[in-house]
Amino acid sequence: MPPAQRTAFRQLAGHTAGIDRDAYAACGRDWRDPIIGLGPHDARLCIFGRDPGRTEVEHALPFVGKGGQLVRAALYRQQHGAGTAPPDFAASVAAGHDVFWLNTVPYKPLGNRAWSMAVKRRFHPLVVDLLLHAWHGQRGERTVIALGREAFFWFGIAQPAEVGAALDAFWAQGDARYRHTLRIDYRAGDKAYTITLAPLPHPSPANAVWFARFAGLMDERLRLLLNS
Repeated sequence: MPPAQRTAFRQLAGHTAGIDRDAYAACGRDWRDPIIGLGPHDARLCIFGRDPGRTEVEHALPFVGKGGQLVRAALYRQQHGAGTAPPDFAASVAAGHDVFWLNTVPYKPLGNRAWSMAVKRRFHPLVVDLLLHAWHGQRGERTVIALGREAFFWFGIAQPAEVGAALDAFWAQGDARYRHTLRIDYRAGDKAYTITLAPLPHPSPANAVWFARFAGLMDERLRLLLNS
């Protein structure tokens, strides 16, 4: 990330209440530093989550806690064959090198509660800049696996009413939303960018309804998105 962008995140963090400063201090980390993975500008997929947790703070890497390891294990299986598993932490991290990683807010919140809409809006311009300019997708296609409701509906912030309506209607499909995709025209300034959203449940172990099913759903998403 360019120094100017990192400085902008740090400045916003300095005016944001609710960052779990104790968790950063316990790991010897500066709570103002964003935990952002990014990735190749031509990555075929972006994996978009809610916010980092304690394990992410410890390693200063996104998506490496219990939920994130489910995501990375699925990427590993896609690369090495069904039934395989990353042999160690380094292999699980390496499995995500070809993916672009982002969160709605790149800071751990107190109590692991979802950030308020006000905070998400505060960081929104900086995250949008990374999403649209640090990542271009492939052949003009930007495909995003959005993990959970918070990540999915982030794509309605500062968008025309018809985008919000499309998100609402898609989410209302129930379980089918995890098998289908939604293509939206995402507005930024005077430009529109085509983004295909492929939502999945949030992979947190606390999400009892979906945690046990997440690995199968993620495998199926990757199979359909990467082999089409």
